[in-house]
Amino acid sequence: MAGSTAQHARREHRTAGTGRGLALLLVVTGVAGLLASWVITLDKFKLLQDPDFTPGCSLNPVVSCGSVMESDQAAAFGFPNPMLGLVAYGIVICVGVNLLAGARFPGWYWLTLATGCLFGVGFVSWLQFESLYRINALCLWCCLAWVATIVLFWYVTSFGVLHGFLPAPRWLAAFLGEFTWLPPVLHLGIVGMLILTRWWDFWTS
Repeated sequence: MAGSTAQHARREHRTAGTGRGLALLLVVTGVAGLLASWVITLDKFKLLQDPDFTPGCSLNPVVSCGSVMESDQAAAFGFPNPMLGLVAYGIVICVGVNLLAGARFPGWYWLTLATGCLFGVGFVSWLQFESLYRINALCLWCCLAWVATIVLFWYVTSFGVLHGFLPAPRWLAAFLGEFTWLPPVLHLGIVGMLILTRWWDFWTS
């Protein structure tokens, strides 16, 4: 027990920076998510002012941002979801910029970031299910935020595992070290396949 506690303490107090690759990925995914959140927020305000307003990304019965924005799921916490994205993705950008500048963060910081990414990917997974099987419509800007969140989650998780901030068996650390790109590709592929099969008749008609 004492050895485990000491190991945990060392992990928490050890600091780690990252190479330009992950730092740039944080900035890029943060900017993509922030852009999506910003556009959706503006369109939501326009929709509140004018119920007849049609968002520019409402292209057909399936790709219909307006249908998504008007749903109850679009305000899961009592306010428009993209307002949460404005804060969360802004934080991601700040972390990425600091890493580009050479910052090093302690274990608790990386654990907090990983926890936030876990919440984010869980939240977008719920939104994906609701969008496909309850709202029956897609929002292109939401899809951009989904992609950014999924990529962000897997790369931050891989970094935490490889640097010992997140406990994992050696085989998993070795796998993530060699094939860091594979989990996000598979994850996005599954989401893409679900979207394709959900409206297969529409896409092929």
